[in-house]
Amino acid sequence: MGEGLSSPAAAFYFDLASPEAYLAAEQILHALPGPAQWRGVLAAELGGAGAAPGAHSDPAWRESIARRAVELGLQPLRWPAEFPFDSRLAMLVATYAGSIGRAVPFAQAAFRQAFAGGRSLAEENSVLIAAAACEMHPAAVLRAAAMRSVSEQLTQTTADAAQAGVTAVPAVRLGGRVFHGEAALADASAAMLEAPAG
Repeated sequence: MGEGLSSPAAAFYFDLASPEAYLAAEQILHALPGPAQWRGVLAAELGGAGAAPGAHSDPAWRESIARRAVELGLQPLRWPAEFPFDSRLAMLVATYAGSIGRAVPFAQAAFRQAFAGGRSLAEENSVLIAAAACEMHPAAVLRAAAMRSVSEQLTQTTADAAQAGVTAVPAVRLGGRVFHGEAALADASAAMLEAPAG
């Protein structure tokens, strides 16, 4: 991944409950020609249509996600017993991780706990294991997750994303353009290459 100042900045929006965002997160560091700031949001509050009722239990949908993971050379996808799960705790920790410069390692560890390890991130222990993988102390993590300022930051980031046109995750925003879905990474990459340096 290039870190040159000539590449325009981008933002990558994710929710740790989204298997599609997991697939995108495993690619984005090498799929884009420049850096992207990782921004955790609550997908359910973005205002988009989201998945149709029952889609998450549809065998065809699950098989398509699992097949894509194989195509990307990832570990076989394992679904948490509780899915979809409530990601709020994990996203609060992701918000805290971002404030101390660990957004990327925490998100990757948490995604892998969920979709390679098959562990629900609604469970505190699963979140703490992911945090420990990037040297975040459990006591500090739980204290931060309970702070009003962290909750407010997550709410604000989600609201800002919705205002910018993000309706679902994963998404990449480049200037005024938003690219939705794991398959749109190639389009986001091309747009970054075409954009004038800022």
